[in-house]
Amino acid sequence: MKQHTYEFAYEVYDDITQLTPSDAALLEQARAVTAKAYAPYSKFNVGAAALLANGEILLGTNQENASYPVGICAERVLLGTAATLHPDIAITAMAISFNTAKEKSNHPISPCGMCRQSLLEYETRFKHPIRLIMGGMEGAIHVVKAARQLLPFAFTSEELI
Repeated sequence: MKQHTYEFAYEVYDDITQLTPSDAALLEQARAVTAKAYAPYSKFNVGAAALLANGEILLGTNQENASYPVGICAERVLLGTAATLHPDIAITAMAISFNTAKEKSNHPISPCGMCRQSLLEYETRFKHPIRLIMGGMEGAIHVVKAARQLLPFAFTSEELI
């Protein structure tokens, strides 16, 4: 038997004031767009803001449905928007935030498994990492250099060959 270890490094910031101005601005947009989420069932509003390689910023929010599996997460809404409006331009960074009345939004959240797979596919498609900036409406922020880091043992196109 052999044992392998998977590790990755990520940055932890105490609050938004420690981020670079561009990362702070992107996170502020993700925080603001949570107000536009459609989450009448969970009341868990998620917003995402993506910085494209051309400097443009796109936004996305979660969209729920009474039939829960039919809803779509903010990250995948944003990836679909980017792929439709700018099919040849990579996303360089994405900020993700949440707001809910159920708990304090003072800690980072990370993409669900389905979104992690979609982010990995987008990175693979453009051969470019997507930096993830994850934080609530206040408090600590986590930054991951590439979405791929969040999905060890990922299912990729190589499995389909």
